[in-house]
Amino acid sequence: MSREREPRNRTAGSSASVRAPRGVCNGEKRLECPVCDKQFAFKSQLETHLRTHTGEKPFECAVCEKKFTVSGHLRVHLRTHTGEKPFECTVCQKKFNRSGDLRYHLRTHTGEKPFECVVCEKKFNERGSLRTHLRIHTGEKPFECTVCRQKFTQSGSLRTHLRIHTGEKAFECTVCNKKFMESGQLRKHLRIHTGEKPYECTVCQKKFVQSGHLRKHLLTHSGHTHRE
Repeated sequence: MSREREPRNRTAGSSASVRAPRGVCNGEKRLECPVCDKQFAFKSQLETHLRTHTGEKPFECAVCEKKFTVSGHLRVHLRTHTGEKPFECTVCQKKFNRSGDLRYHLRTHTGEKPFECVVCEKKFNERGSLRTHLRIHTGEKPFECTVCRQKFTQSGSLRTHLRIHTGEKAFECTVCNKKFMESGQLRKHLRIHTGEKPYECTVCQKKFVQSGHLRKHLLTHSGHTHRE
């Protein structure tokens, strides 16, 4: 007589909810999630997966108390406290605390861009960059300001925008301690101290601190005058 299948109304994560293997077949995935039916080859994989349903985060950082669902994520996180960077680029010797970051970095040397937009065929070296780019085509703006309801395609754009409401100036000059809302503003300001002029006129080779200054200057070569 065949045994009836157990009901699925048990709490995800309990030991009883993990189904035993159903026979032996080479390569068969035999352990099934009682919530979403996804199958796994090993009990440890299923137990880790179940945390996505229960929200359980049993691995806690002893420094800042941040919690994680997987022990490997905690190990990576701890490197932010220890400064450990075990993954080194063989080209330029730059070091990283995550293997994934090294993989992305290596593409700056190889020029590889494996992620292609299906709409305009533009290519990217990171999947996240492609996801963000696709919002240009879809019009999706998933990041909304809780103060004024303005929406943004990127989380970073929202963070920058929120400083308009909070007045926060998170980027400080290490030379004169002047503070800025955006990292780009700080980069421009630092050129006052360094003397760097990265924008060069292709006609007379005069250099400028800001791209806007170069654009104004180019009008003098085109026969136009710019009124201050």
